[in-house]
Amino acid sequence: MTTRATRSGVLAEDEGRAAAVAAVLAPVLGERLTDNASVRFAHGRGEGFHAPMPPDLVAFPQSTVEVSAVVAACAQHKLPIIAWGAGTSLEGGVTAPRGGLCLDLSNMNRIVAVNPEDLDCTVEAGVTREDLNTHLRDTGLFFPIDPGANATLGGMAATRASGTTAVRYGTMRDNVLSLRVVLADGRVVRTTGRARKSSAGYDLTRLFVGSEGTLGVITEVTLRLSGLPETVVAAVCPFDDLAGAVGCVIETMQTGVPLARIELLDAVQIGACNAYSRTELPETPTLFLEFHGAPRAVEEQVGTFAEIAARHGAGAVSRATRPEDRSRLWRARHNAYHAAQALRPGTSLVVSDVCVPISRLADCVLATHADIAEAGMVAPIVGHVGDGNFHVMFTVDGSDPVEVSRVRLLNDRLVDRALAMDGTCTGEHGIGAGKREKLIAELGGEAVGLMLAVKRAFDPQGLLNPDKIFLPSEDPL
Repeated sequence: MTTRATRSGVLAEDEGRAAAVAAVLAPVLGERLTDNASVRFAHGRGEGFHAPMPPDLVAFPQSTVEVSAVVAACAQHKLPIIAWGAGTSLEGGVTAPRGGLCLDLSNMNRIVAVNPEDLDCTVEAGVTREDLNTHLRDTGLFFPIDPGANATLGGMAATRASGTTAVRYGTMRDNVLSLRVVLADGRVVRTTGRARKSSAGYDLTRLFVGSEGTLGVITEVTLRLSGLPETVVAAVCPFDDLAGAVGCVIETMQTGVPLARIELLDAVQIGACNAYSRTELPETPTLFLEFHGAPRAVEEQVGTFAEIAARHGAGAVSRATRPEDRSRLWRARHNAYHAAQALRPGTSLVVSDVCVPISRLADCVLATHADIAEAGMVAPIVGHVGDGNFHVMFTVDGSDPVEVSRVRLLNDRLVDRALAMDGTCTGEHGIGAGKREKLIAELGGEAVGLMLAVKRAFDPQGLLNPDKIFLPSEDPL
């Protein structure tokens, strides 16, 4: 271990707990346990706007057995535990507000088994989605969930991730078959087997999926795989205005066209992508699409979509069939975060997301766009609009309290509008530390109280990712 750099403001009692845990784990982990200040700082924040809150220790386990030993030691000395995948959290989900130990699972990167006949595989939590798909390349199978970032599959399960392909393939909730989880006292459980359905007891798998590390530490994930489509066609479709683009999305979904992806980028975001990714797209509201299936079926799908788009003021539908052209298109979409940030160098991004019933999508997007224009903010809109989910990426100067306040007000209005439309405060980013009050507004105190009762049953000491999902006053630690 390195010499410990004291964290500002930490209590002597907390330092003592960390030292006691370090003494137990140093012989087990060796140099894979550290209190190095730079390593701790890097593990004290995600990619969101939330202030860094570093842990006291960072551990790099290499097996479920080691994770169990770490968690047991922390439980014995009442030291908080924060699981870490790739650090792509946008709602403060990986910060350490009470110090503690960060469990970086990136070394747990083995692909345990691939079962082509059963269309499933089992991986350790630190395997990334891109690594898995590279491994599957010669099997005719792939894992379809694509949140944009090259996130770890354990982290994706913990946050119930989705992304650009959710409109066809669902979210992590639909594609996780089973989990291996280390509980708050160090015990290890497997939630179920590999069968595609079961009526055996409570659905523990779904309970842990989306729990954001507050109920247990996921160390192994069994996933549903899909067959590689015979034909893949990507398409770009510009529109005269935002209303036409959103109206096209709604009619396309209501018609039942089986899209693999349908993504909305407003004119500001298209301009950002052109500058950052060196694309040459018309700077108008645009849909990025992808169609999967047999050649004739895909041709029919593209034709049906083109007819619908024309009724909503679309320009020509441009196709991309070569893999390199499709990759370039989706790379521009996946780089939207960095492209938006480059619109105002030196600023930060506050990225919010909401999800509404598809029939209310136009109302929500257009009202939000009007709010942004009235406030004079630079805030591109992008979205996985096929399932009613969209994001606003507010560029904000964190040193300007007036601007920060304005962004908070706009974000509150966005979320409150979505809730009024029977939507949700977060379609895929999770609650973390950023939307705890909004969870109560969405579900009510009774429902959140029921969640808290589950949390206390699984984690009576409140050690697992404290102050996430629930307000600090509700956590028992």
